[in-house]
Amino acid sequence: MSGLLVAGTTSDAGKSTVVTGLCRALARRGVRVAPYKAQNMSNNSMVCAGPDGRMAEIGRAQWAQALAARVAPEPAMNPVLLKPGTDRRSHVVLMGQPAGDVSSADWQAGRRHLAAAAHAAFDDLAGRFDVVVAEGAGSPAEINLRPGDYVNMGLARHAGLPTVVVGDIDRGGVFAAMFGTVALLSPADQALVAGFAVNKFRGDPALLAPGLRSLEQLTGRRVYGVLPWDPDLWLDSEDALDLEGRRSRGGPVFEGPVFRVAVVRLPRISNFTDIDALGLEPDLDVAFASGPRDLADADLVVLPGTRSTIADLAWLRSRGLDAAVDGHVRRGRPLLGICGGFQMLGTVIADPDGVEGAAGASVPGLGLLDARTDFAAGKTLRLPAGSALGAPASGYEIHHGRVTVADGAEEFLGGARSGNVFGTMWHGSLEGDELRGAFLAAALGRAPSGVRFAAARERRLDRLGDLVDRHLDVDALLGLARSGAPAGLPVLPPGDVATPGGPA
Repeated sequence: MSGLLVAGTTSDAGKSTVVTGLCRALARRGVRVAPYKAQNMSNNSMVCAGPDGRMAEIGRAQWAQALAARVAPEPAMNPVLLKPGTDRRSHVVLMGQPAGDVSSADWQAGRRHLAAAAHAAFDDLAGRFDVVVAEGAGSPAEINLRPGDYVNMGLARHAGLPTVVVGDIDRGGVFAAMFGTVALLSPADQALVAGFAVNKFRGDPALLAPGLRSLEQLTGRRVYGVLPWDPDLWLDSEDALDLEGRRSRGGPVFEGPVFRVAVVRLPRISNFTDIDALGLEPDLDVAFASGPRDLADADLVVLPGTRSTIADLAWLRSRGLDAAVDGHVRRGRPLLGICGGFQMLGTVIADPDGVEGAAGASVPGLGLLDARTDFAAGKTLRLPAGSALGAPASGYEIHHGRVTVADGAEEFLGGARSGNVFGTMWHGSLEGDELRGAFLAAALGRAPSGVRFAAARERRLDRLGDLVDRHLDVDALLGLARSGAPAGLPVLPPGDVATPGGPA
């Protein structure tokens, strides 16, 4: 099998960036490439079709990486998705379907079946594609987790994958982080670490060159390239919302007023990629809001999705944001609720079976829409399509809440509308240019901007492919994926602190 593991010195070191760029660069070369991440922990996910025809849920990053690879997203590309429930317990999505919970207390034993499923998914992809580019999670140097690891070196050992370690030089200490990542691994794990890639470098490359040479001499491993820092780059987010990076630079310029969009930063916010399309509009100033003052001068307020509607509604009330939202609506300004945000706008939220927490919980909503939510154990996964505001619309649904809209209420994208209050169960609907234009016309009275979201995403994927092509040795990485790690790589001391075996 041909494959490559892209690991990192830390979380957010640039693994997703490198994997996405490699997928586009290899696809351009005619290589049939598939992205893969054994286990993802994220509240941002996407719906795709599984091989059996059922709708499935995978991490948003792997969905975007599949677009970069120009292949259809599928559950095998992210076989295990963990959606944080509490600090110590996560909801498990296995091969795209709900599969109970897992807690930090059973980190090793509770993941054996997940490891088996993840590795089987990798083997399946490897049998159908020329190359599988796998993304690690966190860092392989988290040696306390090595006995149960099946995402980093546990995966590399399973499939014999050569591994490249990515470091974010913008954080500082990248040489120590790269050297230390390798040195903390067992000899068997070190034998698969073939080299490094540097991410987010700014400045004169000549100043960096001596450090790269020293790193290669100290480790006996090559540096496959240095990616420059690029402010115009953005990917579908998983853990952070970088709205500034989504501005439509070089796009249509508006001479008219700029509208302020306040997105309430719920503590358990999820699927906040719903806001990406608004962030591209040149006349919208999109920002997070966490207090009543942040809503005072907003032209549009957005209540986004949440993984815990009842708990986040209580937080909203504790901060006085409920009154601020109500005041915003009474001033005649528009409000948009998406999924959990929409559920908050209704009359009642009931959780008879304790899907979100205590069984039997029932709380009043904000009462701005005539709709009721009842949570149920079964999860809804759909790719709906239809129309609203005279425009074609589509999106995706991921939720446990069952919403009942009162008879006679105006329907809006699987939800409801009352005047300037809009509520929808469809994530991703604003990515549709016609629907987004119609919504902003109805809500803010502004004309369509001409921004094309899908085209903007494709340009960013091409831009990332260009960066990887120019600044990483893609041909050498492809050769590495096909031939495996070089033999005789030196063992760096101490080199014996990690558990030498694979997943328990």
